[in-house]
Amino acid sequence: MVHTQFDGLVGQDTAVALLWRAVDQRRVAPAYLFAGPQGVGRRLAAERFAEVLLTSGTRELSPALRRRIAQRNHPDLLWVEPTYLHQGKLIAAAQAAEAGLSRKSPPQTRLEQVRQIAQFLGRPPLEAPQAVVVIEAAETMAEGAANGLLKTLEEPGQATIMLLAPGPQSLLPTLVSRCQTIPFQRLNAADMATVLSRAGQDEILQHPQMLAMAQGSPGSAIAAYNQLQTIPAELISALHQPPRSLRQALEQARQVAKALDTESQLWLLDYLLNWYWQSYPAESPRWLPKLEAAKGYLRRFVQPRLVWEVMFMELWESQG
Repeated sequence: MVHTQFDGLVGQDTAVALLWRAVDQRRVAPAYLFAGPQGVGRRLAAERFAEVLLTSGTRELSPALRRRIAQRNHPDLLWVEPTYLHQGKLIAAAQAAEAGLSRKSPPQTRLEQVRQIAQFLGRPPLEAPQAVVVIEAAETMAEGAANGLLKTLEEPGQATIMLLAPGPQSLLPTLVSRCQTIPFQRLNAADMATVLSRAGQDEILQHPQMLAMAQGSPGSAIAAYNQLQTIPAELISALHQPPRSLRQALEQARQVAKALDTESQLWLLDYLLNWYWQSYPAESPRWLPKLEAAKGYLRRFVQPRLVWEVMFMELWESQG
């Protein structure tokens, strides 16, 4: 039965039921919005749904075909990820991380990529009964790229397009109106444990801080734990309490700005927000707005060391 394709998807019964029903009733929509938090199974669901669509659900999926789809190596599957623009070339976030490229701004889904989608769908499918396009982090599309996608969504031809995003509010209403929304939920504690154990990440279950940051998202828990490993342990330990002197505030700001790139600094601020909220409940109402302000300045490309100096000095002064 078609729904067995979704066996690996934990805690998303509603999403699975909707997708299974669409295939079972032969009423697959031209476009879908997989709406929900990152790391709860949207990508896996897109892979599994692509498998069904690329085989029409009429024959058993071979391990070789599943590998091709997982590796994005099927001629009728186009998987679009946000990119960085580096030396005139578009580079996916994963490739940028592997190459050690500096990441001063978040990746985006760009107009050039939307045009590639139109070109891809301009030819008939080569092997499958239809083509499949998956757009990850669709919320990163600038308005020009989103408007460029509208016509393709209206007339995708022999294709189904899946957009993965946090929710309808993160996309242009005109895009949302052309998609059938499939809701994805945060996982409960039992389902979190199941997914992390299956992924060989049982050690994360021993880190309440990572689980609290993840808020029901196994993918976010894994990403947070991996990010934690990249930050010097002595630096994390030192930041577990606000600076006790002006000198310490300036020194910690220097260390953070020197050791971490901007994205890692943004993650560290999220980590400290969670840590202060749990460890200093009485002071957190005064402290947390200062960390939120620092995140805003970093996103606006203010000089990182200055951002941390101001924030740490304000935390130090607030203890007086």
